[in-house]
Amino acid sequence: MDEPILVIGAGMAGLFTTLALGSRGHAVTILERDPPPPEGGADAAFDAWNRRGVGHLRHSHAFLARLRSIVVERHPALHQRLIAAGCQEMTFASGLTGKAAARYRPEPGDETLTVLTSRRTTLELVLRQYVAELPGVALRSGVNVAGLAGGVKDGAFVCEGLRLDDGEVLPGLVVDAAGRTSQTFDWLAEGGITVPEEEEDAGILYYTRHYRLLPGQEQPDRAGAPGAGDLGFIKYGVFPADNGCFSITLAVPEIEEALRRAVMRPETFDALCLLMPGIARWTDPARAEPLGKVYGMGDLRSRWRDMAPAGRPLALNLFPIGDGLVRTNPLYGRGCSFAAVTGELVAQALEAETDPTARAAAFSRALQAQLRPYYEDMRTQDRAAIRRARHALNAAYRPGFKARVLKSFTDDAIAVAIRRDPALLREFMRGFHMLEDSRAWLKRPANAVKVLGAWATPKALKREWYPTKLGPERVEMLTSVGIDPLEDPRRLGFA
Repeated sequence: MDEPILVIGAGMAGLFTTLALGSRGHAVTILERDPPPPEGGADAAFDAWNRRGVGHLRHSHAFLARLRSIVVERHPALHQRLIAAGCQEMTFASGLTGKAAARYRPEPGDETLTVLTSRRTTLELVLRQYVAELPGVALRSGVNVAGLAGGVKDGAFVCEGLRLDDGEVLPGLVVDAAGRTSQTFDWLAEGGITVPEEEEDAGILYYTRHYRLLPGQEQPDRAGAPGAGDLGFIKYGVFPADNGCFSITLAVPEIEEALRRAVMRPETFDALCLLMPGIARWTDPARAEPLGKVYGMGDLRSRWRDMAPAGRPLALNLFPIGDGLVRTNPLYGRGCSFAAVTGELVAQALEAETDPTARAAAFSRALQAQLRPYYEDMRTQDRAAIRRARHALNAAYRPGFKARVLKSFTDDAIAVAIRRDPALLREFMRGFHMLEDSRAWLKRPANAVKVLGAWATPKALKREWYPTKLGPERVEMLTSVGIDPLEDPRRLGFA
């Protein structure tokens, strides 16, 4: 395969695309503006790797089963390296607790519902080292791309390569994996090509702190309060990582301004964690110590750009991917999986077609089929969460009949059904992990019957299947850490 391929960016999208292309024998050059990782392994990468192009580098990550399956099935040697570097794996069975675990019966395919967990820096470090060793792959760090080479013909930009800021011009097909700061769409606009897009706020901000287990300590068992939850005014998640590390992420609605300001203080972050049982058993000072500061991340938006509206490609020999093309709320943990899947789709399009127009159209169709359902599901959930956060600040709010029915169906039917039935949870998790459409499980008649049966069961008979209390109510929690719980309601005219 003689066609040179240029990849902008050595983040997850660029590395997974190069992995897909390089392992198939393509000649690939990665152009990365940031410096290479420091020597010293996983801890050195976490402590000192300067990745200004990846603002979420030190936020929590868990790599869904869809991503892991690509690694395990197509790149087993890479999988072995990740495990050797300290990455953990969480199986479907290991996530079951109490009576649900007792009801579990293994089935073929359960191994595909395994999550790979590590610090983002660890996975990226190992992946980068592995990709750089592939025949035909070259990785150049400290390189700035100044623009696209090529021009517009018959309404589409025909890409011929890249112009670097030192004046060098590199010929080849281009994959833009520069992320949300990608300049490709500005460069296309300068040539008269406007790429249609849809974009909206995710409605939250992200706050993460990392911890390490103390010598002789182990991770808590899975019994008790869940390691992830939604209190309406704050969401939380525990993320086991590599080499005795883990992280906690608190997701705060944009509308909760007072809480957003306070949670950046390490002492407030830790105090909030100790108020939520699902986190407190992890961050107990007798079990773990914090590592460094609280990392904040804002400007969280969902975005979908269409490179082939109505099936007509707007650019040829140019494949924008990753956050520059499709951007998701990190709350759902799908960004890296989207990157891995998209890398495979690029490689498949190049192998299936030789005509540039046919390649671009095939890639766009595959992207719609493979990722659009998860994008739409995420956006629907984000909109609902934004409404709930606003209602939580309004003491006068009373949900209408439809809202009460939907909440009951979620809390008293779906949540109860999947907690008490491991077989149903298995079906649900296949959608969560992008192994099938996330809405498919509930459309199956047998599953719908189980959910409706749970809904029809009186609460007194299913009380044991409701989750334990996730934490204090809003006013109590904010007051206990020194935050005025009425500041935002007054500002919004609710009090």
